[in-house]
Amino acid sequence: MLIRSTSPESDGGAAIELTPIIDMVFLLLIFFLVATTFQQTEREMQIALPDTESGGPISVSLKEIIVNVTSQGVIIVAGREVSTDALRTIVTEAVDQNPGQKVTVRGDKSATYEAIVRALDAIKASGVPEPFLDTVPIQ
Repeated sequence: MLIRSTSPESDGGAAIELTPIIDMVFLLLIFFLVATTFQQTEREMQIALPDTESGGPISVSLKEIIVNVTSQGVIIVAGREVSTDALRTIVTEAVDQNPGQKVTVRGDKSATYEAIVRALDAIKASGVPEPFLDTVPIQ
């Protein structure tokens, strides 16, 4: 009497192993989670930028100083509130170390013109000839 085995090897068929596939999916998931870059703290602030037709993303450089002006006119640099004189000191020290210092001003669209001009004036007085104004394109 012949007894037949029900194992896949005896039928000559190929079995698909799911373990390596699941391992690869998890490895890819971990890779993309780790490879994702997180935004800078300054860019995570809730600043409503004004719309422009020619605006676009700026390249972020490690040497760039980002100055945020809130809707109340408060100047924030590196996550802390600073006065106009303190802003001038910060930028002056940065320009002394790097004459090509880049400074970007992100003014809330509901901030007064005066508040943004105060920040720009302090930056220009510190030796930065052309500070950048950050905007978002109209969609």
